[in-house]
Amino acid sequence: MKVAVTGATGFIGSRLVQRLHDAGHQIKILTRNPERAKKVFPESAFKQIEIVGYTPQESGDWQAEVSGCDGVINLAGEAIAERWTPERKREIMNSRVAGTEKIVEAIGKAEVKPKVLVSASAIGFYGTSETAEFYETSEPVKQDFLSQVCQGWEKAADKVTAFGTRLVVVRIGIVLGMGGAIAKMITPFRLYAGGPIGNGKQWFSWVHRDDLVSLFMQGLTDESMAGIYNGTAPHPVRMSELCDALGKVMNRPSWLPVPDFVIETLLGDGAIVVLEGQKVLPERTQSTGFSFAYPRVDLALRDIVVE
Repeated sequence: MKVAVTGATGFIGSRLVQRLHDAGHQIKILTRNPERAKKVFPESAFKQIEIVGYTPQESGDWQAEVSGCDGVINLAGEAIAERWTPERKREIMNSRVAGTEKIVEAIGKAEVKPKVLVSASAIGFYGTSETAEFYETSEPVKQDFLSQVCQGWEKAADKVTAFGTRLVVVRIGIVLGMGGAIAKMITPFRLYAGGPIGNGKQWFSWVHRDDLVSLFMQGLTDESMAGIYNGTAPHPVRMSELCDALGKVMNRPSWLPVPDFVIETLLGDGAIVVLEGQKVLPERTQSTGFSFAYPRVDLALRDIVVE
């Protein structure tokens, strides 16, 4: 296939592009920073990649690049693990909502329209809860900032169906892989100072990065898939269970609770994702026949953490 990708140089996108390339697909990377993309994906190693500069929240000539692609994968969005000033909130919202609107606009303008748009969302859609279980059909229980962002993000993507393009939306959980949230948790464990974050009772709905990439790949190629899918492993855990598993993998104790303010220092207002949490289950994802290589957190951590 010929696939256009936004957010290609990010934590998820870089692995996805590698997998697409290894599978023999032609890849068109839409990026704000072509020079950085060329360093991440050097021409010597990535023969089937074309790098195109674009302005994600503005219409422009770049939109013509979407025409003739078989599919588009939309991962672009500003990081949330920072302090949420009013300006930063606007950037977080616009990078997802306006950015997705311009991708959909490009598909609408295309002479040869992509057959599928696989667009990211997040489990923040559901709001946080210590008691509720969330499936793809569940409604939000809180109208907090992240839920509002995700609702706007998905509404923008949904407009692509008017052009006859199949839409797959993946609500992404906390992605485990070296370089993500786990990287920030490992240091205190290495210093024998690891332990549960916050009260330890909050749900941690996670997914191994490779499984998430596989889900995006399946959404791209499986024509029976359309609508919402939870990008979370089938066995979410309480935060205390995650930290116990991390301690065992690293051969370190998990005994020293990490106060909320420490995580807030590391993750800013985005700490709400790990301090409050939600239990999200991939019911519809599994109904497609998708098989998780890392269904349990101990398996995922053993693959990620190399001591």
